[in-house]
Amino acid sequence: MSTASAPLEIGRVALTVNDLAAVRDFYRTALGLEVLRGDEGVALLGAGDRAILELREDRSARRRSAREAGLFHTAFLLPSRDALGRWLRHAAESRLPLQGASDHLVSEAVYLADPEGNGIEVYADKPREAWPREGGEIKMDTLPMDVNGVAGSADGPWTGAPEGTVVGHVHLQVGNVAEAEEFYHGALGFDVMTHYPGAAFLGSGGYHHHLGANVWNSRGAGRRTYPSTGLADVEILADGSAMDALLTRTGGQRHLADPWGTSVTLNAKAA
Repeated sequence: MSTASAPLEIGRVALTVNDLAAVRDFYRTALGLEVLRGDEGVALLGAGDRAILELREDRSARRRSAREAGLFHTAFLLPSRDALGRWLRHAAESRLPLQGASDHLVSEAVYLADPEGNGIEVYADKPREAWPREGGEIKMDTLPMDVNGVAGSADGPWTGAPEGTVVGHVHLQVGNVAEAEEFYHGALGFDVMTHYPGAAFLGSGGYHHHLGANVWNSRGAGRRTYPSTGLADVEILADGSAMDALLTRTGGQRHLADPWGTSVTLNAKAA
């Protein structure tokens, strides 16, 4: 997996939802995630034995606005183009309401949303050696995806999220891109990999991005207010030396909040 060898990577994403059963069942049927644990008001979902999505029910939480800071999308990275093709066929057969499909030069991606409006990307990376570069940055674009080519790469039916499925990146809505860079680069140590108009993409270990931050819908947004549906926490996993550096920068804190109040939890990668 292109992202797994990076010193920093995304662990699991936590969402606050109003209707746990409906959202949980959507991720099971639409994305093929397994319920690894289900306690009172909480569901932990994943692929294989790796937990990548946590759903926390709060029926009284207000529904977040599409224009405030928080989640743009959670991007689920499949281990191959074949897996993406299998899922795309499943999406067509299931009549999932897709919102777009793009070729980003470094990856091929399909977009949709869960029942409470949380954005989702399902994608597969292109080979790392094929990622284009320009001016010292990884070059990315948004071009039409070869839908027939991706679907045609499927070598069998979709049987659920395969082993090796991870959250490849989390794309955030922020109020100011420069402030986002100060936090996610300056405080957490992710490298700035490239820029789009109104957005920055940050990664670790040469990966095209583990985090995106844009102001396309949220320019000037202030600090988030809670309780609210949407993004509750992003877990960042760090290897030994990266964790030491992180804790030095954060003064030993493992639970942080970005300038808009989005929670970030730092944990060590499993040995």
